[in-house]
Amino acid sequence: EVRVMVKYDRLWVTMKKKHMTQYCLIKYYGVSAGQIGRLKHNKYVSTHTLEMLCSILDCSVEEIMEIIPEKVEPIIPLRY
Repeated sequence: EVRVMVKYDRLWVTMKKKHMTQYCLIKYYGVSAGQIGRLKHNKYVSTHTLEMLCSILDCSVEEIMEIIPEKVEPIIPLRY
């Protein structure tokens, strides 16, 4: 089984390149402080939020997030 971890470290890099602050996202674009908090902690956010961020920052989704697969061993060993 493979689990997937989503990381938003690229978002902060892209925001810095585009001179965008968390304050501006909240105050001028209506992004909730809760969503910012979820992104900071690499928690689930909706595809709507990702689309909105890409639109605001004029970037692709790859510039704000990264998917890292994590291999998980089965609880019961598989027999081949």
